[in-house]
Amino acid sequence: MYAVLRTGGKQYRVASGELIEVERIVGEAGDIIEFPEVLSLVDDADVKVGTPLLEGVVVKGEIVAQKRGVKILVFKSKRRKGYRKRQGHRQELTQLRITEISG
Repeated sequence: MYAVLRTGGKQYRVASGELIEVERIVGEAGDIIEFPEVLSLVDDADVKVGTPLLEGVVVKGEIVAQKRGVKILVFKSKRRKGYRKRQGHRQELTQLRITEISG
């Protein structure tokens, strides 16, 4: 059984017991988070697809850690003008363990 949920402007395919990293969600390690925005649910041969969301289906997850992603370098330059700019970015992430898919 797996579900497709939407959080942080992205969609994730999740199954029970799986570890995923999503955009930062406010909370401490050990907190339980509910995701009511479930787009589809697949259970063996039964497939449910929402229009756009499924009613009464909730995915629950536990926050394992709050962390930061790998550093990405952003480099801008304009040819023949001597303009060069470099900056870095580290995205803040939340690591979740999916505990339950109900619905």
